Amino acid sequence: MYKCCIFDLDGTLVDSIKAINYTINLTLKKYNLGPISEDECKIFVGDGYKKLVERALIHCGDKDLVHYEDGILTYTEYFKVHCLYKVKAYDGINDLLSYLKNNNIKVAVLSNKPHDRVIENIESMFENKYFDYLAGEKANIKRKPDPAGAIIISNELNISLENCLYIGDTDTDMKTGINANIDTVGVTWGFRAKEELELYNPKYLVNHPVDIINIIENSKKLKLSNSN
Repeated sequence: MYKCCIFDLDGTLVDSIKAINYTINLTLKKYNLGPISEDECKIFVGDGYKKLVERALIHCGDKDLVHYEDGILTYTEYFKVHCLYKVKAYDGINDLLSYLKNNNIKVAVLSNKPHDRVIENIESMFENKYFDYLAGEKANIKRKPDPAGAIIISNELNISLENCLYIGDTDTDMKTGINANIDTVGVTWGFRAKEELELYNPKYLVNHPVDIINIIENSKKLKLSNSN
């Protein structure tokens, strides 16, 4: 039975695309480049802010990444100010998190977003009343799809990976689940198309947060059935 849910953040728990898009366009504007659309931004995100800056610069014509190093610093400074710009929790997420808390299921976040911005988003959106462990991009956690972050969370919460669910919305998240050998949930309300998630054969594909409650309830019934 599942005893822990490890969530991606952007595109899974919160709709943050306006904040990311706003910040990258401010960054591009400094070099008289851009803007890029939200739909383009959704394709560029998922592998950390450095990759976002790289992809956006190349897309806008800076093929040699002349502005890359400065762009990283510029994006970082702008994002400190704008990381909560029009961010909101997806419909049903608070109900899902409340269910998990009430059923003593551990809740963690594993994100490629800078760690301080993860904390800021969680505290702003949820007052951090649901979460047992938060992990953003920082020195001791390798960027997804490396499985190290999921393994660290499993160890820190003392719950085996076979009793965890990893939940995300991008190909990076699906690869993370595969690399960690953990049951993975692809969510269709996020930044990428259902067809992209299906390519990686996640154990579950869901259209609404309530579907995750059903997955956990079914895992409880299966455990009871196997114990009889």
